[in-house]
Amino acid sequence: MKTSLLALLVALSLGGCTQSQRQDVGIAGGAAVGGLAGNALTGGSVAGTVVGAAVGGVAGNELAK
Repeated sequence: MKTSLLALLVALSLGGCTQSQRQDVGIAGGAAVGGLAGNALTGGSVAGTVVGAAVGGVAGNELAK
């Protein structure tokens, strides 16, 4: 539940950034989605959430280039 709330807050805060660079938004979005996926796949494990967020951030960075 905490992860879902955090992801929602990140998404809402990104919506307010009109001058953010595309790559920054890709990293943050990827980290949020990766964190949610890691949390879901590992049954709420903190390590799974952190690893998912890291992998998602790297993927978001690469996709936004």
